[in-house]
Amino acid sequence: MPSPILAVDDLSVQIGPAGNKVVDGLSFSIAPGDMLALVGESGSGKTMAARAVLGLLPPPLVVTPNSSIRFRDTELTRLPPAAMSKIRGARIGMVFQEPMVSLNPSMTVGDQMAEGLLLHHRFGKAEIRDRCLAMLERIRIYEPAKCLAAFPHEFSGGMRQRIMLASVMLLKPDLLIADEPTTALDTLVQRDVLDLMVELTTENQTSVLLISHDLGMVSHYVRNVVVMHKGLAVEQGESTQVLHGPKHEYTKRLVDALPRRSAGGARADRAGEPLIELRDIVIDYPGRDGLFKKTEGKRAVHGVDLTIGKGETLALVGASGSGKTTLGRAIVGLVQPSSGTIEFRGQSLLDQGAAAQRREMQIIFQDPYSSLDPRQRVEDIVAEPLKLDSTMDRHQRSERVKEVFSEVGLGPEFARRLPHQLSGGQRQRVAIARAIVRRPAFVVADEPVSALDMTVQKQILKLIRSLQERHGFACLFVSHDLGAVEQVADRVAVMENGRIVEVGGRDEVFDDPKHEYTKRLLDAAMLLDRKFVGCGCSRPALPSR
Repeated sequence: MPSPILAVDDLSVQIGPAGNKVVDGLSFSIAPGDMLALVGESGSGKTMAARAVLGLLPPPLVVTPNSSIRFRDTELTRLPPAAMSKIRGARIGMVFQEPMVSLNPSMTVGDQMAEGLLLHHRFGKAEIRDRCLAMLERIRIYEPAKCLAAFPHEFSGGMRQRIMLASVMLLKPDLLIADEPTTALDTLVQRDVLDLMVELTTENQTSVLLISHDLGMVSHYVRNVVVMHKGLAVEQGESTQVLHGPKHEYTKRLVDALPRRSAGGARADRAGEPLIELRDIVIDYPGRDGLFKKTEGKRAVHGVDLTIGKGETLALVGASGSGKTTLGRAIVGLVQPSSGTIEFRGQSLLDQGAAAQRREMQIIFQDPYSSLDPRQRVEDIVAEPLKLDSTMDRHQRSERVKEVFSEVGLGPEFARRLPHQLSGGQRQRVAIARAIVRRPAFVVADEPVSALDMTVQKQILKLIRSLQERHGFACLFVSHDLGAVEQVADRVAVMENGRIVEVGGRDEVFDDPKHEYTKRLLDAAMLLDRKFVGCGCSRPALPSR
């Protein structure tokens, strides 16, 4: 058996010399050319363990003296900074979670890709450029020469992550650390980035330490897994065994939190009279005047027809940029359609006198932190929509807020807190409370669980479902997460490039998709109970397209 490329033994990371441990006694090893995943929720210590390998712990975090991190035959914990800088990048590369933050916005892509080669190799400028162009062609970047001269903000999230991956793999490291490399990406882009990562690392026989909270993705790409909880490794082994026969209670909770169809289910009684009707909706974004020329406008939505019944959940799914969020915002009046009609209970919402109807609509935004006023107390945030109801006095508003707090699972102790004093799941509960406090007839839920851990996702999805059962509001559930959609939707509408390409019952669309784009979305979704790729080979099998 070959010696491991990385051997971590009794790794502990603590806050200062005598503070609490955020990683406690972690041990694992990775063989040459193999992949291992550290899996856990936010705060489990998995990212800090990965950063400890590279010596990139933020102060005041420190590695304890008894910890051992061996890379090949080198003990990294005792390495001086100068020696560590020669390993970091050249022999151990890292892809960070958010490429827009890790890529320098003031430097061109070409300069950033060349940086590592200039630092670790004695190549001339022409050779560096040729290597960068070859790598961009390898990752299937259109017009690679133009890409070298462009800046990060000119690319989508998926393209930025591909460029980041290319920059790291350009140095052909022995070990790649990938920290949540696809968290902010939609289903199709996730699949492309992960497939590309596997292809590049396989070509170079690079070992991979993958950091993730996504058990569905891990089950398709990684053979060995370590489950972390509160800094401890609570379970480890082959992914097939850990994910399909978990032994630790925390692992069981993680697996149980994965959205499954049995947890939701289409409701036959929801095919009632229409509440919202969209006819031939077109939404254009006009071009903007630049310094030297005007940028071209863009048509985001092309002639969409859609109906949402009373009390039903219609899921609107598609990749980033498909127009689904724009359509949802148009229904609640945040975006003005260029043409077409939107009717609510048979009355047009595009007329001047539609304010009363719009008060019966609410929206839950994707990021609860940016959509909640950081200077307002939670009780004031939830109570704000009630100020538009002239029939309620202050006491009635206060009682309604208390009632809604109870409905969304927030105790009275949260009332006087500010948003930054809440976790992500608690902030999303506040956003849901604000949306339902006026007892609306219709709610747009725009990617409500995309930024949350698996167990918190399950709680929020069950909460939305139970509140809908209790109050009877209709819901447009906008998402690229087909696992979440499968749990809550009655019907599904699939959107591609601003057009609805398929509409049907949830089971009909998931089990017998008609459109090729729908089939691609489902194939890329990597739902744990739909398809499981686990092999006994030394490298994970590439998922079939």
